[in-house]
Amino acid sequence: MEKLAQGAEAILWLDKQRILKERLQKGYRLPEIDEKLRRFRTRREAKILQRLEAIDFPAPHLQDFCDQRMSITMDFIKGETLKDVLNHNNVNIIAKSIGKNVAELHQNGIIHGDLTTSNMIMNNEGIKFIDFGLSQFSDKIEDKAVDLFVLDRALGSTHTELHPEIFEKVVAAYSENYPEAVKVLERFQAVKGRGRNKKS
Repeated sequence: MEKLAQGAEAILWLDKQRILKERLQKGYRLPEIDEKLRRFRTRREAKILQRLEAIDFPAPHLQDFCDQRMSITMDFIKGETLKDVLNHNNVNIIAKSIGKNVAELHQNGIIHGDLTTSNMIMNNEGIKFIDFGLSQFSDKIEDKAVDLFVLDRALGSTHTELHPEIFEKVVAAYSENYPEAVKVLERFQAVKGRGRNKKS
C-alpha cells in the first residue's frame, strides 16, 4: 500500500485501484469529542458518496467504510488534477462542465465544501469531483452561495490568467442547469461582499 497524500484531516493510501482514506486523530481535541467528530464525518462522507452514486454523479464510488477505524474505501480515479491541465484552450468546455455539475450537486441538496481545481480530476471521461470530506447535505441558499464563493476564490487565486472570465462561464452553465440559481447568485453577491469587508 502506497501513501498517496496527507492533509490536515486525513491520510490517503493507494491500494491497487482503491483509495483508503483514514481520518487522523487530533491531539488538541478531547479524545471523546475527537472520536465522535471523526465518526460523524466518516459516516456523513460515506452517505454523500452513496447519494452521488445513486444520481450517477462523476465522483468516486464508495466501496466500504468503517466508523471504528474512521476510514473510507473508494475507487481510485486516474487522471490529472484540473489545476494542472486547465488552460486557455479548454476553458469553455471545462467551465461549462463545472457549472453543470455544481448545479446537479446543489439541486440534490449536496454542498461540496471545498470546490477547487485540485479536487477535480480530468481524464478521458471528462471531469470527476473528489474529496467530499467537508461536504454536507443542505438545501440552504446560504450554503450553496458559500460553495460558489469558495470556487470563485479558488479560481481567482490559482488561475489568475483565466479569472474572472472562467467563473462567469461557470455561473452561466450553473444558471442554465439549476432553477434556483437566481436566489443562490443573489446570496453569492452578499457573501462576496462580506468577504471583501473582512479584508478591509
